[in-house]
Amino acid sequence: MAIWKLKPTCKDYVWGGRRLVDEFGMDGGEICAEAWMLSAHPDGASTIVNGSFAGQTLADALKSHAEFSGTNCRRFGEFPILIKFIDAKQNLSVQVHPNDDYALAHENQLGKNEMWYVIDAEENAQLYCGVNKKISRDEFAARIKDNSLVEVLHAAKVHKGDTFYIPAGTIHAVGKGILLAEIQQSSNVSYRVFDYGRNRPLHIAQALDVTNLTPFDTRGKSYPHVAACEDFVVDKLDLDGKIFSRASGTVGEETFLSVLILGGNGEISCGDESFHYRKGDSFFLTAGAGDWEIHGKCDALLTVVP
Repeated sequence: MAIWKLKPTCKDYVWGGRRLVDEFGMDGGEICAEAWMLSAHPDGASTIVNGSFAGQTLADALKSHAEFSGTNCRRFGEFPILIKFIDAKQNLSVQVHPNDDYALAHENQLGKNEMWYVIDAEENAQLYCGVNKKISRDEFAARIKDNSLVEVLHAAKVHKGDTFYIPAGTIHAVGKGILLAEIQQSSNVSYRVFDYGRNRPLHIAQALDVTNLTPFDTRGKSYPHVAACEDFVVDKLDLDGKIFSRASGTVGEETFLSVLILGGNGEISCGDESFHYRKGDSFFLTAGAGDWEIHGKCDALLTVVP
């Protein structure tokens, strides 16, 4: 097998909008907050739609054929990556994710390092990422209690094409009017500390345990990559369909290749398989698939495990 086209699982969280349905062709309902484009997580696995594995979840296929993940994934014990589209019609909660050690001990799953690529943003849209000054644990707890936490969070105005790296322990929140792609560890653990009065459960004790209360720069600085860490490496592919209309590479035994189409149309091929692609498509090229090629007009994120 070389290329799996994936059907996502969609989530109808209260803060979501309709852009993923109306613009990206997702099979969501009245609200489509997230589309899990590449996922083997039990809370929402993607489904393979082509070939001999058609109808199987990505999780089931990789359980029976672990070699398709690649040798670099073996150290994780489970498939390590989850890729999403997120449409924030309203503000997301202020939250933090634990690291692997804490999450495995308390949640029986991985922690979460993640990165964001801003696909689109309304004028003056912003997000929170980290604190804007060093604060104590006691001050952190007090500000959660009196609803003044956002006063000490770093607010960043965002524009199309911005990238952010959000390591585990970083307090953060996506603001309304932002559409983004998120590449993260395969985890669904979030500790919510402020939710704009939506009366969902908070996880204050856990957040006090794991939050980094020292400021740092989360803007993407991983040249030549969009993002690079021990869990994932993400590159941006831009083909204008005219001067630049073709890209190619090789998928070796070390890692799969995820191709997430943000825009454009054309053809993706690997071996003797080929697919027409369009905005909103997600492709999984299995480890060892060999030479691949994309031609046409293409705006995409390419993700591998280092």
